[in-house]
Parts: sequence; C-alpha cells; structure tokens
Amino acid sequence: MDLSRIHHGVHKLKRKKRVGRGPGSGRGKTATRGSKGQWASAGANMPTPVFEGGQMPLFRRIPKRGFSHATWDRRFHVVNVGDLDKAFADGAKVDADALRKAGLANGPADGVRILGEGELTKRLVVKAHHFSKSAAEKIAAKGGTAEVIAPPKKPKKNKMKPRAPREQTT
Repeated sequence: MDLSRIHHGVHKLKRKKRVGRGPGSGRGKTATRGSKGQWASAGANMPTPVFEGGQMPLFRRIPKRGFSHATWDRRFHVVNVGDLDKAFADGAKVDADALRKAGLANGPADGVRILGEGELTKRLVVKAHHFSKSAAEKIAAKGGTAEVIAPPKKPKKNKMKPRAPREQTT
C-alpha cells in the first residue's frame, strides 16, 4: 500500500461554482439556468410535493363530505375502579402520575376518566378529570374521596371593555 497516493483524487476543499461571470467562464449569460422557464428567473420557488404541474390537484378533485371532530376532541385515559383496587395499596393517593407509574395510563392524553367497572375494597384518594356515578359511589362507600380536577378556563374572546355611558347634557 502506497500511503503517498491514499488521498489522490479526494478534494476536501472543492471550490464553489461561480456562475454569471461573463462568457469566458463557461458559465456566463444564463448562468446554467437554461433559457426562460420557471427556473430561469430569480425567486423561483420549488413546487411543493403536492404540486401537479398545473393540473387540478388530487385533493381538490375528490369530493369532500362531512367533517372531523379530531381538531377539538379530547382523549382521556379510561381506568376502572377494579384496576385501581389491584394496583394501589389501602390509603394511597391516586393521580395521573401514580397511574402512569402503575402502568394504567400510558401515552399522551388530556386527562383521566374513572369508571365503575369492578369492585373496590380499599380506601383511596383519587384525583381525576371525570368520575362516573357508580365509580364515585364505590370510592365514597369505602371511605375514600373522588376529587374532580377542574378543566382549564375557556379563553375570554371579547377583550374590549364596554364604554361608559355618555352623560346627557340638556
């Protein structure tokens, strides 16, 4: 192996292609852009992946029906009182973090809902965003508490203050 030729042909510091520097450079006049067309002028934008060359795009060709609730729907972890009974000790405080550690509420969600499926034999302090009627009754029957976490306040839409009434001058 000849170490003097190991980097032969490898150009780490390749010079930049300078275009539009006159006819002697070989890249003058149109500066490798061709003549006319979309790409010839400065400020030409590459088309987006959905651009179909001026043809009516597929998204606009297909009929649209209905709508999706996905924009405002909220996703909740659903946990039954029977699962709480198995996962937690007597007198435990149960909230979203405790449920996550116990493996009952994994992944992203907007809150936790407690439902009344199963039997509860322990006194628990449960904090959640929603309780079914039967779940709240079962928790209260064993001496525990079911604390509802209040939802976030709705944003105030109209921030303008009403004007003070004008004084009547006669």
